[in-house]
Amino acid sequence: MKRLSLSLTAVLISISSLTVAGEAVPGPLAEKGELLFSDDFERSELGEWKEIIPGFTVRDGVLVGTQDREDHGSVGRIYVPMTDLILSFRFQLTGSPTFNVVFDDKNYKGSHAGHIARVAIAKTQIRLGDDKEGIMRNDIFAMRRDPATKADADELIKGRGKVVKAEMESNRWYEMQIEIVGDEMRVSLDGEAIGYLKSRGLAHPTKESVHFTVTGKETHFDDLKIWKAAPGS
Repeated sequence: MKRLSLSLTAVLISISSLTVAGEAVPGPLAEKGELLFSDDFERSELGEWKEIIPGFTVRDGVLVGTQDREDHGSVGRIYVPMTDLILSFRFQLTGSPTFNVVFDDKNYKGSHAGHIARVAIAKTQIRLGDDKEGIMRNDIFAMRRDPATKADADELIKGRGKVVKAEMESNRWYEMQIEIVGDEMRVSLDGEAIGYLKSRGLAHPTKESVHFTVTGKETHFDDLKIWKAAPGS
């Protein structure tokens, strides 16, 4: 039986921008255009979702991710070609301390595993990241793994990510929306804009898939939709 959302308590923001942690978050980057993908997980099989690293099942009408390997979180991916997009989904941290939403282009060889952009969610913070020109860019990725060059790498990634504070509870449903339009990313939680990042790698012309990476046991996902971003009125 599908679990109902009990946590949509935030007041919808109707003004053009608001301030989070002293920084302005702009209004919506785009409107929802063509629906590219939708999944309510009302079945017992994974369907179009691919387990890149095992740990995903569909149970009781939700997608469940749990880490099975010690060296890497579980990875569940859906292939949907995108450029500018709006993605929304509901999630519940049910034992997991963190999960990532990652946009990839496997044909792009300039970053580790073709990672382009991500949003990393934890109970106390949410990080918006440009992977293509940030921590996953091949040269930076290698430098950060070497203690002798990590400090230099950290200088190179300045401005390629943004961390915002969050206070999230376990076993509670939240709704997240991610907008990527050109070189801008905007993230909302329960209808309230919480983070904004402008970084050139976000404008990569092809995001050919999106995946969840889950650490720990478990994170639940539901009601995922992806739209093509349309110009605002």
